[in-house]
Amino acid sequence: MGEHGTWFDYLNRFSWWQDVNHKAQEVLGRTSGTKMFATGWTLTHVLITLLVVIFVTWGALAFFGGTKTADKGIVPPRKMNLRNFFEYMAESVYGLVEGAMGEKHAPKFLPLIGALWLFILFNNLFALIPGFVAPTDTLKTNVGIALAVFALTHYYGVREHGLAYFKHFLGPSPALIPLMLPIELISHIARPLSLAIRLMGNMMADHKVVMSFFALVPVLVPLPFLLLGILICLIQALVFCTLTMVYIGMAIEHEEH
Repeated sequence: MGEHGTWFDYLNRFSWWQDVNHKAQEVLGRTSGTKMFATGWTLTHVLITLLVVIFVTWGALAFFGGTKTADKGIVPPRKMNLRNFFEYMAESVYGLVEGAMGEKHAPKFLPLIGALWLFILFNNLFALIPGFVAPTDTLKTNVGIALAVFALTHYYGVREHGLAYFKHFLGPSPALIPLMLPIELISHIARPLSLAIRLMGNMMADHKVVMSFFALVPVLVPLPFLLLGILICLIQALVFCTLTMVYIGMAIEHEEH
C-alpha cells in the first residue's frame, strides 16, 4: 500500500468492482484537467464518506433510542457508550450555535450546523487511521458542501427578508451601486471558495505530516503528531461551522433603525 493507498485498493482485485468503478468513471469522471487539478479517478472518497454516514446514522439512532427509555433520556448511562458520546456532541454543538446565533435561532439551525459538524469532523478524523484518507482533503467533497452552505445562506436570507434581501448588495445609496455591487458579488462568490480551499489545504497538509512520520518511524514518534492531527481536525470543523453561522447570521439579521 503506497502513500496514498487505502484498504479499498484491494477491491480492485475483483472484476465486479472494476466494472462498478469503470461505469462510475464514465458518468462522473472529468475528461480534461490541469496539472493542478488532475483527472485522477477513484471511488475511495465516496466509500469513506459512506462509512462516515453509516457511523453518524448509527450514533443518531443510539441517541434517538435513549429518548425512548423510561426516563426519556434524562438520566445518562453509567458507562460511556455511543449514546453518551452523541449526546455530548449534540449538547456541545447546541451551545456553539446558541452562542453564535442567539437563543431564538439556535433550535432552527442546530440540524444544519450539527450535520455539517459531524460530517466534516468524522471525515477529517478518518485520515488519522492508517489505510484511510480524508474525503475533505479534496475539492470534490469540499466544494459540494461549500456550495450547499452558499445556497442555504441566500435561501434563508430571502425567506427572512423576501426579495428586499438583495438590496444589501446595492449599498446604502443609489450613487454607490456601481461600487458596492461588484464588491458584494465578489465577496459572496469568494465565500464558498475560501471554505473549500481552507479545509482542503489544512487536511492535506496534516495528512502529509502524519504519514511522513509514520513512514520514518512508525512506533511512538508519530503519537504527538496524531494528537496534533486530532486538534487540527476539530479546529477545521469548528472553523467551517463558525463561518457558516456567521454567513447565515448576516443574511437573516435585521437592520436596526
